Amino acid sequence: MSEPIAFDMTTAVAAPPVPPGAWRRLFKRPLAVIGLTIIVVAVLGAALAPWIAPFDPNEQFFDGLSLEGAPLPPNATYWLGTDLLGRDLLSRILYGARTSLVIGIVANGAALLIGTLVGVTAGYFKGFIGGVLMRFTDLMMAFPALLLAICLAAILSPSLWIVALVIALVNWVQVARVIYTETSALSEREFIAAERTLGASGPRILFRHILPHLLSTVIVWGTLGISTTVLLEATLSYLGVGVQPPMASWGNIIFENQTYFQAAPWLVFFPGIAILLLALAFNLVGDALRDVLDPTERGRD
Repeated sequence: MSEPIAFDMTTAVAAPPVPPGAWRRLFKRPLAVIGLTIIVVAVLGAALAPWIAPFDPNEQFFDGLSLEGAPLPPNATYWLGTDLLGRDLLSRILYGARTSLVIGIVANGAALLIGTLVGVTAGYFKGFIGGVLMRFTDLMMAFPALLLAICLAAILSPSLWIVALVIALVNWVQVARVIYTETSALSEREFIAAERTLGASGPRILFRHILPHLLSTVIVWGTLGISTTVLLEATLSYLGVGVQPPMASWGNIIFENQTYFQAAPWLVFFPGIAILLLALAFNLVGDALRDVLDPTERGRD
């Protein structure tokens, strides 16, 4: 009769969810460094807007319009020009960065929380609970995200926090699907089966073993999701159902000044570039994080 095989828990547990040296490998990637630099500049610009903005973003200047009442192009006084009401465009873009980043972080954080909760619950418990949660997720995924966001924003009174809530309610489904798939796979692993055999409770397994192994996925999706959130907020504001004037937002700056697109292209160009660069920066960092946290990629850098 063969001897029983001893099960060593130290060999069953997978590699650390955030491997040592991940941040060092991240900073070795030029595109990731560029993305991080853009993000840091945007965050500093938003945080220091009250001190570095040349003017109040809502102040209308008598000399901010031409004699014909048209916006002024970039000049020594107004570095990025003025808008159709004679307000300084640079100041509005700096304050608009605060709106975009706050909504991006808050809405994406809420979407991550909802999606992770739904995905982990459905993937771990499966059965009737998992089936109901994932069918509801599939139902939400069937609606076009932008159309659903417009409907919700139109029903509710648009404001900074309402827009963040609306974006969170339409963006959690992708996170839930990914987390559900990974949780389902993890719950079948040998070390989880060993924990159940040893009498570990469900909450202990979830918080001590499954959630830590989902950390890298949550980090990557959290980074990539901010770019999607920023773009969706700009789209809603451009369509008039997002952040409402006079609060500055990159989307509503374009919306307010779109009639001057040909006569004063800087009014659309500068906020459009800001949206593009910030979304690109988060995508670059998210892609790099996905690579450095991928176990199959470790050791190749």
